Amino acid sequence: MRTSTLGRTGRTVSSIGLGTWQLGADWGDVSEQDARTVLDAALQSGVTMLDTADVYGDGRSESIIGAWRAEHPEVFVATKMGRRLPQTVENYSPENLRAWNDRSREMLGVDTLDLVQLHCPPTALYAVDAVYDDLDAMVDEGRMRHYGVSVETCDEALAAIARPNVASVQIIINAFRLKPLDEVLPAAQQAGVGIIARVPLASGLLSGRYTSETTFAENDHRTYNRRGEAFDVGETFSGVDFDAGVAAAHEFSALAAEHRLAPATLALAWLAQLPGVSTVIPGARSAEQARANAAAGEVPDLPSSVHETIVELYDRYFRAAVHGRW
Repeated sequence: MRTSTLGRTGRTVSSIGLGTWQLGADWGDVSEQDARTVLDAALQSGVTMLDTADVYGDGRSESIIGAWRAEHPEVFVATKMGRRLPQTVENYSPENLRAWNDRSREMLGVDTLDLVQLHCPPTALYAVDAVYDDLDAMVDEGRMRHYGVSVETCDEALAAIARPNVASVQIIINAFRLKPLDEVLPAAQQAGVGIIARVPLASGLLSGRYTSETTFAENDHRTYNRRGEAFDVGETFSGVDFDAGVAAAHEFSALAAEHRLAPATLALAWLAQLPGVSTVIPGARSAEQARANAAAGEVPDLPSSVHETIVELYDRYFRAAVHGRW
């Protein structure tokens, strides 16, 4: 498994981590035992980085991870806060920040959280000096070791990177969302800020398993958020049209076959090997999927032709529709 330093945290983490939104049962039902099986398989495959949030299953994901991590304290856990109230700048008060922090510490069973990320806060918040002062104070209080931001747009990422104590930025990057390669990754490298790449498989599109007729569970965001009904539509299928995504994924699968890799493996390996990306956090609902994802961290360096083909595919299918949005 490749490893890297997660920005200003100074921690060495696996290049393939594990996103745990699905362990909160927000992608369909996942039992607690199945969740623990996924966590075990990921760790056994070299994964040392988990990403969660206080709203994943209303704390269910944090709680499961907390109980499991008591037996595996070496694993780095990043959580997120800020989505438990309406998204206004006023709600990011010192009192609310500490209340959210207290809840996550209780759920995860620790006194000090490894990394806390603001969870896609309002754009106006990035300019509020007092919030960063509050976060610095919380680090000084021993509530958390580091803080970062999970963002929706490249402009938000650049604003966060410019802050001296932001340790990491989490942002959507995948073969169908290339805009962060333009400015965000170079800026993060220069500043020493870690980049956590989320939605790396475009909500499963890049697995190559979907057709235009594929359906998802009613409580799966790929059903209920296709037009942004619940949160930013860019979080679901990276905001691309589903049918266009299926067509592009078919071509991506052919590229993967040329290199004797599964489509998801190629998608994750290419992303993990991008300069500036610290770790990639695909989700997994089974031990088999967790092991397959982790295997992407062992893929040898890919030839430049892979990157060139991905850019051409993006330009042809998606650039006009999504490049200016996020």
